[in-house]
Formats: sequence, C-alpha cells, structure tokens
Amino acid sequence: MEDTKTKAPHGHSALIDALGGTVEAAKLCEVKPQAVSQWRIDGIPKARLMFLRLKRPDLFGKPAKVAA
Repeated sequence: MEDTKTKAPHGHSALIDALGGTVEAAKLCEVKPQAVSQWRIDGIPKARLMFLRLKRPDLFGKPAKVAA
C-alpha cells in the first residue's frame, strides 16, 4: 500500500478550491468530503472530472476548436 502522506498534492487541488472547497465540491458531486480530500492527493476520477466540465465549464476555460 502506498503512503499517501508523502505524496505531493495533485494539480486538481486548485480546481477543488475554485469549486468552493472540499465540502462544496463533495456536495456538488454527491460524495463524502473524505473522497474529495483524497482527490487532492490522487486526482479527480475521470468520470467526475467530465461531470464537473459539464456542470462548471467556466472553471475549465474555452474548449479547443476542432478543425472540420
């Protein structure tokens, strides 16, 4: 088992802060705050990240344009 205490915070920590913090992000994603705290270490799971992109596109910047 990996020791998470020595692991550097994941880059998604700033996104969680932009959502209003651990508790607010947990409410938005309907999970426990402990899960969101773990996301700060391991990163936000892909499915949750996709949900957040749809729910809060303002936090992700403009999408890349696709050439036709």
